[in-house]
Amino acid sequence: MEAKAQARFVRVTPQKARRVVDVIRGRRALEAVDVLRYAPQGAAETVRKIVDSAIANARYSADELGERFNEDDLFIQAAYVDEGPTMKRIQPRAQGRANRILKRTSHITVIVGDDVAAVKNKAKKRRTR
Repeated sequence: MEAKAQARFVRVTPQKARRVVDVIRGRRALEAVDVLRYAPQGAAETVRKIVDSAIANARYSADELGERFNEDDLFIQAAYVDEGPTMKRIQPRAQGRANRILKRTSHITVIVGDDVAAVKNKAKKRRTR
């Protein structure tokens, strides 16, 4: 059982969002929600909402298929942040000059599933690199 949740055009830089997502990758879904609830980063609240949405999507899929569902069995199988479009703004400076301000956006994706072996294999591949 896998479920996916995605938030697009989130107004946080991908670099800052990746710091938060790296903390939860491979953890149990409920443990990840607890970690994110008390994380000081600004992007943590958004990522927590995405994880909650992925858990809800898994519950809905299980109900549709008539399978049993237990939140405790869910793991974060994949979590990644892609760069979204950048809004370009200008800030006036002295002597008619202008500085460019880049307001970056992110696309954040979280995939939860109950397959523990897939999580362990991905972690093992990451360590061998």
